[in-house]
Amino acid sequence: MKLICSQSDLSSNLSLVSRAVPSRPTHPVLANILLQADAKTNQVSLTAFDLSLGIRTSFSAEVLEGGTIALPAKLLVDITSRLPEGEITLDDACAEGSYQSGDAGGEGIIVTLKPKSGRYQVRAMGAEEFPELPIIENAEAITLTTAALIEGLKGSLFATSSDETKQVLTGVHLTLKQDTLEFAATDGHRLAVLETTNERPVEGSEQVEVTVPAKALRELQRMLGHNSTSEETVAVYLDQGQVVFTWQNQRLTSRTLEGQYPAYRQLIPRQFERQVTLERKQFISTLERIAVLADQKNNIVKISIDNANQEITLSCEAQDVGSGTESMPAQISGEDIDIAFNVKYLMEGLKELPSSEIQMHLNQSLTPVIFTPLGGLKMTYLAMPVQLRS
Repeated sequence: MKLICSQSDLSSNLSLVSRAVPSRPTHPVLANILLQADAKTNQVSLTAFDLSLGIRTSFSAEVLEGGTIALPAKLLVDITSRLPEGEITLDDACAEGSYQSGDAGGEGIIVTLKPKSGRYQVRAMGAEEFPELPIIENAEAITLTTAALIEGLKGSLFATSSDETKQVLTGVHLTLKQDTLEFAATDGHRLAVLETTNERPVEGSEQVEVTVPAKALRELQRMLGHNSTSEETVAVYLDQGQVVFTWQNQRLTSRTLEGQYPAYRQLIPRQFERQVTLERKQFISTLERIAVLADQKNNIVKISIDNANQEITLSCEAQDVGSGTESMPAQISGEDIDIAFNVKYLMEGLKELPSSEIQMHLNQSLTPVIFTPLGGLKMTYLAMPVQLRS
């Protein structure tokens, strides 16, 4: 195998796929990145796979001699990221004639990296043991724009749980309907549900549901933001046990999480006694100021809804430290009420609502409160209030 590529192409693609290299590999070959060079297409593809998350990306290079080899991930990333810009030659010509390229066991394979000045040699492995990335057979692709997929991830990932004992809640639940893909995430304290439109409606109306680990979806979000345009499309293949995303020359595959996802639709109230319309950025900035005191003690902020004055008042009391109160205008229908929230849960959801004005729908001081954007995306954010100690 022999190829010539740019340092920036090699380094940026290595850093993308290296996120799927396990920190504690169960098998030595998993600590490697699989490099495949194709002399016919002049394409180099890089693959990393931890048996749950798999990432493949490819780029153009001058491939003088094709081949496939497994290279030590951390060492390769560390070397290439520090090399100067310019062309790099990769060559797996045998060390001191000790092996033939592509020897079955890969014993003694030495890969040489030659930047414009210098020479680095790295011990590599044969590609035979590297596991294949899973393929989903016979599934019809859902087609989403990159913009819609990024919106779906942005509006749901923040609400996933980090508690590994509630494993199914550490992922985002995807529900495929004929012409929409719904994203839902909950950690037991709050719930985010967002609906995006499929570019090409799926034939037949059979609903498919899977829960995908947040770790895999954060990598997907990072990759999409790295070098994709908003109008580009992503093909999504869903199956029980596996999900695959492909776009451009990139692919991410992930195992799905097992277990019954909560019936979250049943948590969302159908009718409300009170409705408040607020300017979102003003609400967030007011919360951020009050949160300085909330952080001191119990992280709780009280919201008093005043219909007569058409305003809400945010307040916080931090015992032995101080207190804060601030009011802002709002359009209110329904009777006055005091309600309290964990300020962190409230702010995280408000920051992801994609509109300048939002509506807050509520019934009683301890029943679920729903926040929705005015116009734009179909997103629902549910936050559970907390009990106010008198």
